[in-house]
Amino acid sequence: MKEASGEANLTIVAIILIGVIAAVVTPIITSMMKNTSEKACCTNVGGVWTGGDCDVSNVGGANAQAEYDECLRTSEVNR
Repeated sequence: MKEASGEANLTIVAIILIGVIAAVVTPIITSMMKNTSEKACCTNVGGVWTGGDCDVSNVGGANAQAEYDECLRTSEVNR
């Protein structure tokens, strides 16, 4: 009987650890995916990603910023 209760306790500890790890890792992965999506949108319109922001000032075309904003708006990750 002692062995059975020991195994049950170990199972509960494992489940709690898995939950804690998932709670910590999920926001990190979500942030990484959002950042990657923003970089991809910037690159797609011909901009340069610098300092956490998209620089479209050197792109030939007046609507590059609008295209970038539209890409961000329609991106699955940024919804």
